[in-house]
Amino acid sequence: MDDVELVMPVLGVEIDEGQMRTWVKSEGDAVTMGEVIAIISTPKLDMELECPATGVLKTILVDEDEMAAVGETLAIIETDEDDDAPA
Repeated sequence: MDDVELVMPVLGVEIDEGQMRTWVKSEGDAVTMGEVIAIISTPKLDMELECPATGVLKTILVDEDEMAAVGETLAIIETDEDDDAPA
């Protein structure tokens, strides 16, 4: 199993942080690549954050209403994929 980091995306020019508005999923929930996992807010907009991998939302590192810098890890997703395993 591999861990994939969910990071705060680039939110726009001159915006270097965003607020974690809402987690749509909770720790331990199954998640699918491309589904909305959280809502992030900036002074100008709210943005849906899509899950970067399929697996389980293992650990939330930034709680709702907390600020996070662009590039900061927001959560860890544990995937079922193991690239080193024989096919």
